[in-house]
Amino acid sequence: MKVLWLSPWMRPLSRVQTDALRAAGADVRLVTTDQHPESGPAVDGEWVVDTRFKRPSTWPEFCRLRRQVRDFAPDVVVTELVRDPRWMLLDRSAPRVDIVHDDRPHDDHEQLPAWERRAFARWRASSCLTITHSQYVSDRVASTRARVPTTVTPLASDLAESRVPALVPARERRDFVLTGRLNGYKNIPLVLEAWTRHREGPGHRGDHLILIGEADQDLDLPLGVRWERGSFRYADKVETIARAKASVAHYRRATQSGVQVLAMQLGVMPIVSDQGGLPELQPPGGPVVDIDDVAGLARAFDVLADSEHAADAGITARRAFEQRHAPAAVGAALSEALGRVARA
Repeated sequence: MKVLWLSPWMRPLSRVQTDALRAAGADVRLVTTDQHPESGPAVDGEWVVDTRFKRPSTWPEFCRLRRQVRDFAPDVVVTELVRDPRWMLLDRSAPRVDIVHDDRPHDDHEQLPAWERRAFARWRASSCLTITHSQYVSDRVASTRARVPTTVTPLASDLAESRVPALVPARERRDFVLTGRLNGYKNIPLVLEAWTRHREGPGHRGDHLILIGEADQDLDLPLGVRWERGSFRYADKVETIARAKASVAHYRRATQSGVQVLAMQLGVMPIVSDQGGLPELQPPGGPVVDIDDVAGLARAFDVLADSEHAADAGITARRAFEQRHAPAAVGAALSEALGRVARA
């Protein structure tokens, strides 16, 4: 099976997914861009292009790409957050599968321009299959794409397994982390309030809460909170995350959270809210806290502040990752779903 995978924004994740497909026996070409901080040099089977279609200099490159795609002759095309209208023209002779990560924008910063929503809505709805990574999103997408079947495949981590450090033992566990784009939907003011309550109570074991990433808001940080600002590469932060006692993903809106899956992969238990799809991905026994429950979130901090408990919870999280989200599981599920479309 020949697969053409179009993913301009999520290059590390699409690399993991396409590698998993290759391991399952598919011949895959990935079309992507350099827009992700983890992009790096192109690898075999990867075509890297410039998506700024208003620049005349990008058009000859696109014409060359069309010829390469035509010569490749894919059996199925996968689209993932495509926003360049020219990419609609990349092998229209093959059936197309659209990957949807979330059922709606998380906030105004993720809202697309009106022209872009109009241009792509009908195109996305004309796909042969919609893939989501949670039943929560699948149910909501099905209501807006009634004539397109949906299927759920496991959400991969965008960190290659070769870069995952060993599980951190209890004696080396310290701190809590909150990573990624620190936008408003991530409920950070409430997290900080819960952290203050934890820090002032008997359950605090000297840890810090470490915020890692860029923010679209000003944050008034209480004592015991450190903010490592700016975009980051995993090479600089993976050790900090791996030794954490927990990773906080207590969001106000559902998201198929790469932060949650990355924590599980590194052997760190996530703390999530009860909103939408997050509990669906949570490891067995992992804390799920009401979205407005400051005291409940503080109690979750208290429990996981114990190093032994945090290490045991981390083992549970890693085991859940290996069973549900590891490359072999991702590759098998994608291969089965895409194979059905290609055969049809």
